[in-house]
Amino acid sequence: MDASFTLFATPLGPCGLVWGEHGICGVELPGRDQAATRARLLRRYPGSKEAPPPADIGAARDAIVALLGGENRDLGDIALDMGGQPTLNRRVYEIARTIAPGTTLTYGEIAIKLGDRTLAQAVGQALGKNPYPIIVPCHRVLASGGKIGGFSAPTGIALKRKLLAIESVHARGAPNLFDCLLQAS
Repeated sequence: MDASFTLFATPLGPCGLVWGEHGICGVELPGRDQAATRARLLRRYPGSKEAPPPADIGAARDAIVALLGGENRDLGDIALDMGGQPTLNRRVYEIARTIAPGTTLTYGEIAIKLGDRTLAQAVGQALGKNPYPIIVPCHRVLASGGKIGGFSAPTGIALKRKLLAIESVHARGAPNLFDCLLQAS
């Protein structure tokens, strides 16, 4: 795969974006430090080269930084390269991208939208392999009964909870409570 990547600082830690000629191929969520983020990214995308991002990738980076900084941002218009994704995963990701910030669906509800309620486990597996976390907002998908479920980020469900809290604040129109969340973690 001919891909390029960039690492960038966010209020929650270093992230990365990988892109090719058809859009973003992957997102690396905040990790412990830049070296760990780079190592994870290169394991997932061997042979990718670090490069300055073109304008559209820079805009995606800036939107992610803003979202992780507590701003109300919708990442639904960012171009993704889903060419290498299995059909079911692609369909799950497309549905997940329609979940508005501040709202959630369950794995079962996505399965129903796919037309087969028995696909809930497959939905969870697809989201567990989501190469575009935050842009494909798998953090907005919960287990049945409103349980938080899993999250494959390096910091796991702690990051999922933070993302949901950031978006919930904006959905309620409340003042930004993001600083309180950071102090509590």
